[in-house]
Amino acid sequence: MPTITEPVTPAAPSADPILAQKTASYESWRPPVIGVSLLVPVGPDSLVVADLLGTIIVPTGSVHDGQKPAEAAQDVLRGASDSLPLLRCVAVSCVQLRRRKVITHMLATESMTREDVGRLSYRDPRADVRVLPTTRVVDSLTAGGRQRVLVALQALATGETPYIEGGVVRRSIPADLVQE
Repeated sequence: MPTITEPVTPAAPSADPILAQKTASYESWRPPVIGVSLLVPVGPDSLVVADLLGTIIVPTGSVHDGQKPAEAAQDVLRGASDSLPLLRCVAVSCVQLRRRKVITHMLATESMTREDVGRLSYRDPRADVRVLPTTRVVDSLTAGGRQRVLVALQALATGETPYIEGGVVRRSIPADLVQE
């Protein structure tokens, strides 16, 4: 039976740029996707959601290059007087997908009335803006969405801004992700 008697040395890096791209970490060749989600409370026990063809989602949008999450949040829901009454960032979530990282900033607004919510429209015209009880919203979300909303609600109550990375909740956001 043959045995290995010499240490195996790793192969030299390939000069092939395609192979280098496939083996490189995402930071080397694909920038992260950055998004913003809105936590809009209505009274003590309800949240604003978007009903997109029967699927309940937290209002979400993209953060474009050079744009701050608070600026991007104003484009997610339209129809409020001048702008949404944003309070602060209540959580940041980071998920590493196969070839790209997705960073989501959860921003909370001041509590709104049902009348104010009635004037709002979602960025996707196929969706309706609805007010649902918080428990129903949490039950209808995916596991990742449920975790983000529950952490954001807790952060809104405590005044902290936690960081979620790969499903693990941490107390503080890394300095490179803080965007005022």
